[in-house]
Amino acid sequence: MGSASSAYRMIYLEVDGRVQKVVFSRFCSPCDIKELFCTATGVSRNTSISLLDSTGAMVSIDPTMPNNTERSPYKVVPVTGSQLADKEELFQNVLTQVAEQFSRAFKINELKTEVTNRLAMLEKRVELEGMKVVEIEKCRSDIKKLREEMASRNNSSFLEDNKKLTPRRDVPSYPKYHLSQDTVEALKQPLFDVWQWESNEMLSCLEHMYHDLGLVKDFNINPITLKRWLLCIHDNYRNNPFHNFRHCFCVTQMMYSMIYLCGLQEKFTQVDILILMTAAVCHDLDHPGYNNTYQINARTELAVRYNDISPLENHHCAVAFQIFSQPDCNIFASFDPEAFKQIRQGTITLILATDMARHGEIMDSFKQKVDSFDYNNEEHVTCLKMVLIKCCDISNEVRPMEVAEPWVDCLLEEYFMQSDREKAEGLPVAPFMDREKVTKPTAQIGFIKFVLIPMFETVMKLFPQIEEVMVQPLRESRDKYEELKQIDDAMNEMQKKKTENLTTGGKKK
Repeated sequence: MGSASSAYRMIYLEVDGRVQKVVFSRFCSPCDIKELFCTATGVSRNTSISLLDSTGAMVSIDPTMPNNTERSPYKVVPVTGSQLADKEELFQNVLTQVAEQFSRAFKINELKTEVTNRLAMLEKRVELEGMKVVEIEKCRSDIKKLREEMASRNNSSFLEDNKKLTPRRDVPSYPKYHLSQDTVEALKQPLFDVWQWESNEMLSCLEHMYHDLGLVKDFNINPITLKRWLLCIHDNYRNNPFHNFRHCFCVTQMMYSMIYLCGLQEKFTQVDILILMTAAVCHDLDHPGYNNTYQINARTELAVRYNDISPLENHHCAVAFQIFSQPDCNIFASFDPEAFKQIRQGTITLILATDMARHGEIMDSFKQKVDSFDYNNEEHVTCLKMVLIKCCDISNEVRPMEVAEPWVDCLLEEYFMQSDREKAEGLPVAPFMDREKVTKPTAQIGFIKFVLIPMFETVMKLFPQIEEVMVQPLRESRDKYEELKQIDDAMNEMQKKKTENLTTGGKKK
């Protein structure tokens, strides 16, 4: 992936008749580079400057600026106040033109393409002009006002649909947490307590995972883009009782711990690791809190759009790649089209595998391969990755009881919300989601015995090391819930006899 020195750029400037060498990271922002050049030339950091090459042509001040040599240094020229005023006037003219377009009496669909293009042009110019921070913030504020004006119009649904595709806050307001060594080590364990952390801390933990696995370095991911992408991911999970951003974090942290526990970096390519992690992060994006069965029975827009075939999982994929389509959030920007196609297909395959309707099909396929598993066989590796994300998606019961049990309450709350709605709308209700029929033990025992334990025991054939830290906790959880069910049954029996005795006693009188 290149030598360590490739992370830095070296530019030569002409300063008072002598040559000044300036070194900066290729991840620096244009603003940071401009301030560095100001310092090198002995002018105030807030001074607006232009850069000229030996022919007098202007050179853009950004990390991709052309290399030069000591013999052909760039000349730094301060920009006068009148020139800055010209730029601001130009910006105001463009903004005024867009505002005039909004006020016209045409239908919004006829304006859609033009407005979107103009907004994109404004945003691009904010980045490229290299203006002072105050001017950039002013332009961003104007753009935000334009978006809000569009959103306030009754027919502006196309902007509403995309309003979350850029983070609600930018990276400077995303605090950087210093993770202690204890936290860094705990993150690699299935025992990790996911309830102790607030959203910003979970974002920092996810960011750490990408760095720690070498994904940022190996795939030349811009660290700022990684932060912005994670912010956007956070903003596109809804506040459901169960299918929320904390669940996304849980699944990704379990994937991260399995990568270490099973030594997957020794068996998979780094592209496979990137796909596993990214699919885990994105796997439930914009989940509405009502499952596929509801979507299909209620004939929702999602079910109609995806022809009743994994409507939610298809939606999660679509939202994920809508986010990647935003340049500010595209962590795959350094990939060529063919490599991106591989990443996209791999990520979609894994997210679609999380549809529990496909559980039997996927497990049957994996069982046929596991006894003669071949890491050089692409079909075998893909099948294993599908099973791994399935394990992580429903892995709560692998965790200690005090961490796992609150998730059962969250899941039942979401189930009950759905079954109440199904009853109100006259739709079929699944018994395991009906608040009048289900209890915690009955909800968990069958799932642990017939889904979780058989799946993890099959994976254990490839990775015996998971037995102690993953399979054994599942067996203990099964036993615990069976004990609770026996207690519930005994209490119900006692209550039944008490009721019968009261009834019989009443008749004798």
